Amino acid sequence: MSVILMSDLIIFPTDTVYGIGCPIFEVESIKKIYELKHRSFDKPLACLCFNLEQIKEIAFVSLAVQKLIEAFMPGALTIILPAKPIVSEKIGYQTIGVRIPNSRLALEILKEMGPMLTTSVNESGKAPLNEYEEIKSIYKDDVDQIYPPMEISSNVSSTVIDCTEEQIRVLREGTITINQINKIWNV
Repeated sequence: MSVILMSDLIIFPTDTVYGIGCPIFEVESIKKIYELKHRSFDKPLACLCFNLEQIKEIAFVSLAVQKLIEAFMPGALTIILPAKPIVSEKIGYQTIGVRIPNSRLALEILKEMGPMLTTSVNESGKAPLNEYEEIKSIYKDDVDQIYPPMEISSNVSSTVIDCTEEQIRVLREGTITINQINKIWNV
């Protein structure tokens, strides 16, 4: 399948839940995501990436973090890292949550468009929407493209860990457990 990329703001399925996203430095599209979700601007968006190289373009990656990336990505793990200066300068993030999704379609999009700021498709504070027809009926006039599902997603949000300090902090546990993470981190 070839990915048709017509613009900046898209909704697409991942291995976890549907995401709404745009290229990382498209400031106007970022604002629109916050508006559509009624999300507070003090809650940063995560960044989906195609591979480790894309992650290293936007974040500082230690050897320990690289081991986690190699062990669990592509997959349902989001790692918060110190942001590179370009990220701080262009969008104001000092840290950035990164993830490589385990989804053929999402990876095609990320390979073509580069790192994308994303979040689940839903009103902020409510459960993520994950049904294509429902998403289409609500958001068809607000985004440039909505991709139908190609694979089955887990419907479970990713595990989120903060690796900006020496010790890992678990912010949300999903299908990847803290025990699995600790086995790699403590090697």
